[in-house]
Parts: sequence; structure tokens; C-alpha cells
Amino acid sequence: MTNAEDMRPPAIERQEGGLVLTGSWTLAEHGRLKALLTQAAPPEQTVSLSGIDRLDTAGATLLIRWLGVDRLRGLLLQEQALAPERRALLETLLDALDRAPAPEAPKQGLLSQLLEGLGRQTQALGQQFWQQSGFMGLVLQSLLGILFRPGRWRITAFVNQVHQTGLNAVPIVALLTFLVGAVVAFLGATVLGAFGAEVYTVNLVAYSFLREFGVLLAAILMAGRTASAFTAQIGSMKANEELDALRTLGLNPVELLVIPRVLALMLTLPLLSFVAVVSGIIGGGVVSLLSLGISLEQFLGILADVPLNHYLVGMAKAPIFAFVVAIIGCLEGFKVSGSAESVGRHTTSSVVQSIFMVILLDAVAALFFMEMGW
Repeated sequence: MTNAEDMRPPAIERQEGGLVLTGSWTLAEHGRLKALLTQAAPPEQTVSLSGIDRLDTAGATLLIRWLGVDRLRGLLLQEQALAPERRALLETLLDALDRAPAPEAPKQGLLSQLLEGLGRQTQALGQQFWQQSGFMGLVLQSLLGILFRPGRWRITAFVNQVHQTGLNAVPIVALLTFLVGAVVAFLGATVLGAFGAEVYTVNLVAYSFLREFGVLLAAILMAGRTASAFTAQIGSMKANEELDALRTLGLNPVELLVIPRVLALMLTLPLLSFVAVVSGIIGGGVVSLLSLGISLEQFLGILADVPLNHYLVGMAKAPIFAFVVAIIGCLEGFKVSGSAESVGRHTTSSVVQSIFMVILLDAVAALFFMEMGW
């Protein structure tokens, strides 16, 4: 049972030589303590704390506010009969209340804020590039590790990914590139018609789709369609702790999930690029036949004169684009933190990064082939 003496109400007693604080200075007596200290002004004479039976942070805080930090610190130096635990509590609160506030950060100008933001973005971009490079190396290492071990090939997963990334994407790729081919033919006829050279619209459509538009449009569609699917699939597996289960079973998630997706996209993107080239040229041919008066025989004759190396230049970029898109999509899936919000955020990030990298690599390749004269 609790001793009745420990539950005495708080009081301030006047004795010879000064004031003596007695009773229970705790949260339970907070209202009484506050009224007591409000009526009693901070004394000039000596104050003794030895009569306090119980003390907690609520009572200590009121005591510090009543006496002040400096005076209470001086009383603690003179008070020898105070219990050690109460002395430690008061000293801890005094140190916390007496701590100087942190200096305010200097206000930055607009230029400093812009430079700081640029630095942070540059650092984030460097970290992203470093992670992608490391993940590419990990995928290539895993691929070489199973290359001469047919028993570890995931044929079923590879065929399934070929079906999802390739066959299911043919209609949207064909339709989009057909419409873009028709638009390019209309624009070419509008500009070239002023010079009486509408017939060169066929060359414009052929060169643009063989070198650039065919593989570029197919890669952008795969970046929006397939990279997001890779991120969502792997990210959902990580959120559901399925990746941890695979590791527990001794299976390598990169070998099981990433390599079939990378190889499938590297196979299907060149095929989709071929579909895109054919559909774009057909779209340009329809416009040439219906609007420009160019016969089918004339269209095919002009098309036959286009050198084959332009088609090879375009197709050479397809496996590179496919590898980059698949790597980014899978990496963002592994970076999911475990929530649905994280899955959506990294899915969006994979699409943006994939499209940016495809356009960047296409621009670099165009400059390289132009300098090489190919």
C-alpha cells in the first residue's frame, strides 16, 4: 500500500530561515500546484526542496517556471538533502530548458535556391545512372552464368513474355504507325507541293520510317506499355513479399524474373519495329495513292530504290532500346518499398525514364550514323 505521507498535498511552509516545499508535486496535483504558485510570488528568502515527497516532470516544470532556471540551479548546488532521483530530474529539465535555440538558417536568395535544386537533381541523376549501370552488370553476369546451363533456362517464362510483350502489342503498334505515316505523308505533300515535288513524299516517308520513326515509335510504345508492366509486376511481388520467398527457396529473382523479360523484349522489339516500318509506309502509300495521284506501281518503284542500309541502321538500334527499357522497368520494380503508393510512383518513374533514355539514345545514334556517313 502507498504510504499516506507520500500522498500529502503540495504546500509551501514558512519556517525559520526561509520557505520549505512539501507534499506531492506531481501531475495529479497539477491544478492545486498551479493555483498555489499563482498566489505565491517568487520568494526572496531561501527555498528548501528537501520536503518534497514526490516529484515528476509536471511538478518540476512548474517549479522551474516559478523560481527561474538560474535560481533553481543555484538551489540545487546548495541543497544536500534532496533525493538523487529528484535532483537528476530537475537537472535534466534545467539543461533542456536552458539550451540555446538553434540558429535560424540564413535565407537563401533565388539564385542560391536554383543552384541548390540543380545540385540535388544532378546528384539524384548520378545515383540513378550508377544504380542502372550496376543492375545492367548484374543482369549480364546472371545471363552469362546460365548461358551454358540449359537446365536453368526459363523457357516457359520466356515464351509467356514474348506473347505479352510482342504478340499482344502488334495491333496498337501497327495502328499508331499507320496513322503517323499518313500524317508524315500529308505534311510532306504540303511542303513539297509548293515546289512541284510531291513525288518525293514517298522518299520522305520511306527514309523517316526506315531510319527513325519505325524503331523509335515502337520503342516508345514499349516504354509506356511494357516497362510499366514489368515495374508493376515485380513491384507487386516485392510488396507481397514474394521476392523474399523466392530467395528463401534458394532461387535468384534476377535469373527467374528479369532475364526472361529482357530477352523477350530484345526479341520482340525488332519484330515490332519491322511491323511499325511496314505499317508506316503503308499509311504513307495510302495518302500518296488517294491524295497525290501516285500510282501503286510508281510508289513501289520509288520505294525499291531506297538503299537497304537505312533499314539496317534503324534495326540496329532496336535491341539496344529493348535492353535499356527492360532494365529500367525491372530495376524500378525492385526499388518498390512495399506499399501501393510506391508501386504507382515507381511505375510512373519507369515510363518517364524509359522514354527519356530511348529518345536520348536515338539522338546519339543519329549523330553517330550521320558522322559515319551511314
